[in-house]
Amino acid sequence: MQKQALTVNEAAEYSGIGRNTLRALIGHGKISVIQIGNKTIIRTETLEQFLVANEGKNLKNIHEVIAV
Repeated sequence: MQKQALTVNEAAEYSGIGRNTLRALIGHGKISVIQIGNKTIIRTETLEQFLVANEGKNLKNIHEVIAV
C-alpha cells in the first residue's frame, strides 16, 4: 500500500526533487501542503499532479512552474 502523504524529505526522495528546491516551491505556494504543527506533509496525489503539470519545466525558475 502506498502512503497517502509524505514528509518533505520523503517527497524529495520519491520525486527526485532536492529538499531545498522542494521547500522553495512550497514557500512560493507552488505545491499545496498540509501543516501539522511544525511538520509539513504533501499528499502523494498532489505531488504526482505537480510532476505531470511541470514536466519539461525548469523547477529552479519559479515563474515557469505551474502551481498545484
